[in-house]
Amino acid sequence: MIIERLKFGDKYMKLQINESQNIEFKQSWRDEYIKWLSAFGNTEGGKLYIGVDDDGEIKGIDNAKKLLEDIPNKVRDILGIMVDVNLLQDEDKEYIEIITDKYPYPISYKGSYYYRSGSTTQELKGVALDKFLLRKQGKTWDSVPVPYFGATDLDPYAFKLFREKAEKKRRIDPELLKENDDILINKLRLREGDYLKRAAALLFAKEPMKYVMGSMIKIGYFKSNTELIYQDVIEGNLFEQVDKVMELIFTKYLSAFITYEGIQRVESFPISELAFREALINAVVHKDYSSQNSIQISVYDDKLLMWNAGDLPQNWTIDTLLRKHTSEPHNPLIAYPFFLAGYIESWGRGIEKIIEESQKFNGITPQF
Repeated sequence: MIIERLKFGDKYMKLQINESQNIEFKQSWRDEYIKWLSAFGNTEGGKLYIGVDDDGEIKGIDNAKKLLEDIPNKVRDILGIMVDVNLLQDEDKEYIEIITDKYPYPISYKGSYYYRSGSTTQELKGVALDKFLLRKQGKTWDSVPVPYFGATDLDPYAFKLFREKAEKKRRIDPELLKENDDILINKLRLREGDYLKRAAALLFAKEPMKYVMGSMIKIGYFKSNTELIYQDVIEGNLFEQVDKVMELIFTKYLSAFITYEGIQRVESFPISELAFREALINAVVHKDYSSQNSIQISVYDDKLLMWNAGDLPQNWTIDTLLRKHTSEPHNPLIAYPFFLAGYIESWGRGIEKIIEESQKFNGITPQF
């Protein structure tokens, strides 16, 4: 059994090592296991033990000394990286430990890219591969240039809407708001060379759906999970989508309770308008637009559900999300104009604000 000894003062604590995201056991060596090393390099680094079975029992190997020479050379030739290869011994059994560091650039194994998820090694393909390669280059999905998308495809109304909201919030130099749209695009970092970026298409294009499929919001009123009564599909730039959804939800989809204070009529809704607005903006700004799926809002008589495609930042859980946390916008080039226009009040507090506003409004804690 592989045991790690941790020293505390003059005593040792023994810990059994199991397979995990950064630990893998193999009873014998095959050259194809270099694939596992590439996955470690692409994730958080890790250790591959040769001569150990799946249960962590040390079985030993007969060719340990030869592998000490062969493995580093093969890894260097195939992956182009260096690994530490150590000969270990348990009583009369020899086994090998291969340590791979985390690399800041993508490691390819024979033209394919692999990643560790839990205790498994998976090949990255399609959208997952795109996201991985962008992250390794320090880029985000919304920063990628879009071909065949130029100044004539931009919507003057979208710029007008942004200017009006940004002027009220005063988070941007008023003189900059007086500049033409071309200069404003540059100041918002929405251009790369001769190309406009994906964020520019979602924020300011006449037809964002032409460049980003699924960049819309669907709202449906349901009597049950299978009985849809009516629905709306909201398209347009992201600023416009937020404003239209807010109007539709609180004029068409939610029934207000009517009370009177003296002779004055008072309308109150079953959910907090502030909490809903924060949740909606959170969905729009952090959505994984590469999924090509729409944001979906389902309204029932007794609940409201909101869904958007995406995942949490690396190493985050729902508990991380619900605690005070740093801001890690999935689409920073979209988030920044939203901040300047006053849609986002304070980065990193969105979920906290949703919960606080909802509890204050009707004592209900939203479920995530």
